Amino acid sequence: MYLTTNDYISGMDFFTKVDIPAAGFEIDYTSRIAFFGSCFADNISAQFSARKFSVLANPFGTVYNPVSIANQVWAIASGKVFGEKDVFQDARGPWYSWDAHGSLSAATREECIAKLNAAASSACEFLQRSDVVFITLGTAFVYFLKDGRAVANCHRQDPALFDRRMISVEEATQALENIVQDLHRINPEARIVFTVSPLRHMADGAHNNTLSKATLQLAAEKTGAGYFPSYEIVMDELRDYRFYESDMVHLSKTAEEYIFERMAGTYCNEKTRANIAQVEKFMKGANHRITDPDSPVTHAFAERILAQAEELEKKIPGLNLSEEKQKFRETTLHARG
Repeated sequence: MYLTTNDYISGMDFFTKVDIPAAGFEIDYTSRIAFFGSCFADNISAQFSARKFSVLANPFGTVYNPVSIANQVWAIASGKVFGEKDVFQDARGPWYSWDAHGSLSAATREECIAKLNAAASSACEFLQRSDVVFITLGTAFVYFLKDGRAVANCHRQDPALFDRRMISVEEATQALENIVQDLHRINPEARIVFTVSPLRHMADGAHNNTLSKATLQLAAEKTGAGYFPSYEIVMDELRDYRFYESDMVHLSKTAEEYIFERMAGTYCNEKTRANIAQVEKFMKGANHRITDPDSPVTHAFAERILAQAEELEKKIPGLNLSEEKQKFRETTLHARG
């Protein structure tokens, strides 16, 4: 008997799936989840947030390198009070901090300092009760001021102010170990998981991007902390360019949602995954755009959403739909005149 081409194809595996070891802990709707790191941390935290998990995402804004992440975590853990020496004024007018993203900039020095201290305070409060902290590492290339201080963001300042280099595996490992130590100073029970962003930094060239990602992977391995293979999933499971945006660097929404599903499969048990599905279904209705707030149909819809929210909160411990309930309470009041 001869095998046909279809017989050969049916016996072949055209999809390399990354094996993810058991996490040793679980995430559910009672969990508090923090994310620090690159824009990939923003994207994945948004996936959890959209499904109404309790999330803290990048209190000092997006940060890509492990040294700057370590500096931010140290500031939170040590109770640092930011002051005048921690901010500078741009020639264009705004005030910035080398330790934070431009989203924490402000028109005045006092406002910028206040933003930094508020971010540190709220982050500390959240981390003290966090169950898991995901650290997303973007690049091993670091910008240093001439005095040797690493910066989280260059804020489009004169390139002559900086030295830029790829840190060594040893330097990266020390930064990650500092992160673990300082997070456990805040909360000894918090689980810490490192992941390497799958977004490539192609401005450095393909080879340097590979070296950079490898440096981060080796450093994460040396810490002995948890590791989630985001980079590996994209490289092996989502290697087709249809999973990227038009710039062929950033991931598509489909890819981000797939990675979330892999995370849910790793950290959430079957019951929690079923709860996630129910919340997703609810949020599709809750996010429905209301075009006629005065109509009886809108009033009935709002009442139905409110009833569903109450039912879900009773059914799923830890689920908080207060934002959605407030929105539709206001809708019902508006409809009543």
